[in-house]
Amino acid sequence: MKTRNVVGMDLGEMEAVAAALGEPRYRARQIYAGVYRHLRRSWDAFPDLPKALRARLGAEFSLAWLPVVETAVSRDGTRRSLFEVSPGAHVEAVFIPEEKRDTLCISTQVGCALGCLFCVTGRQPPGRNLAAGEIVAQALTLAADRGPASRRLNIVLMGMGEPLLNYDNVLRAFRLMTDPGGMAVSPRRITLSTAGVVPGIDRLAREPVRPNLAVSLNAATDEVRDRLMPINRTWNIAALLEACRRFPLAERRRITFEYVLVGGMNDSPDDARRLARLLSTLRHKVNLIPLNPDPSIGLEPPPPERVLGFQQALVDAGITASVRRARGEDIAAACGLLAGRARGEAGVTPGR
Repeated sequence: MKTRNVVGMDLGEMEAVAAALGEPRYRARQIYAGVYRHLRRSWDAFPDLPKALRARLGAEFSLAWLPVVETAVSRDGTRRSLFEVSPGAHVEAVFIPEEKRDTLCISTQVGCALGCLFCVTGRQPPGRNLAAGEIVAQALTLAADRGPASRRLNIVLMGMGEPLLNYDNVLRAFRLMTDPGGMAVSPRRITLSTAGVVPGIDRLAREPVRPNLAVSLNAATDEVRDRLMPINRTWNIAALLEACRRFPLAERRRITFEYVLVGGMNDSPDDARRLARLLSTLRHKVNLIPLNPDPSIGLEPPPPERVLGFQQALVDAGITASVRRARGEDIAAACGLLAGRARGEAGVTPGR
């Protein structure tokens, strides 16, 4: 008989498990903290539970993280992990160490149906939504591999897939990751990146607790954005920015607008000036991302001096703009390169 997996259960569901086993409610809190805070991976690793209860849990409930098919380690310390979420279905997640923080970039769908021109993920066949437990399991694995680090932890829902097309599971995973009794990640340390699903942005705006919002904009005219991002034909730039204006922001919080710079398409000084005008009435910051090239894309990034010129044009117009430094390029872990497939490259380790 197939056992239920506790990874992905919230505290209420674990209380129901404890009640069904004839155990007091506090046992559910012990299980919950063991799974999400202490990152325990087997029932034998719960010293605060009686041996008989551990045996019953092991017989009736699984404690299953996602299998890691392979791990690649970059020269800069970035790690890319390929997870099997079901037979023949894989996603990738990335651990990015930095001086003052570590960042986990996790996926929300198998593949992606949006087909953005600059993204390798969009070239893969669209698969399925990930369950909340499958999203959280990526974070648990990367956090455990991180070890007892003292640096703060950031999580970005920015890997494979469009988070707002898997809204219910993504928000459930967000609540599990931010629950003070579990992983206890501050909501301010979690960012959701969307290609511009306007109804999802409006729905997120109504949540009592929200992640930071990042919007993949990538163009300053509908003509260019239509070419780069087919989603723009459904919700154009004007509709997207109106949704961003409606989005409630706490004091000192801003929406991040991500802008992938593609050589010869969206990287001119005029593009920068148009972008500055579009964003002038929004609480914003701009994250410029020089395209990470891949043979399957057939596009190239602008030369470095053109990237810096674009940034300077934004700054001169009063726009806060930074250039994202690519991480993990040598292992195809940089932005837009996650493909959800085994690669068997040099420096790639099968499994964990």
